[in-house]
Amino acid sequence: QVQLVESGGGLVQAGGSLRLSCAASGRFFSDYTTGWFQQAPGKEREFVAAISWNGITTYSADSVKGRFTISRDNTKNTVYLQMNSLKPEDTAVYYCAAIRVGNLRVPYEYDYWGQGTQVTVSS
Repeated sequence: QVQLVESGGGLVQAGGSLRLSCAASGRFFSDYTTGWFQQAPGKEREFVAAISWNGITTYSADSVKGRFTISRDNTKNTVYLQMNSLKPEDTAVYYCAAIRVGNLRVPYEYDYWGQGTQVTVSS
């Protein structure tokens, strides 16, 4: 069993930065690939980025490449999403999730989810 808690969301102006954190509890969190998803009002949950269990391999959506960076510290059971050059269209609830096997770009393949943190980017 893995529990995930996101933090770090907030209100920021366009061009600004935020760092989201996903703190995990559970013995085997370091065995899981961890992903971040965004969900804007009225839209489906969309893949943002993911990082392999050992932190060696990362994956990003085209819309955030060059702006968002995912990282993890398994000694702290925490995954981060550094978001730079934020745009109003990045406004959404951001969720972290853990997956052991499956298509990491597909939400329903994930095993565990956090409750989400709101990010609002003003123009």
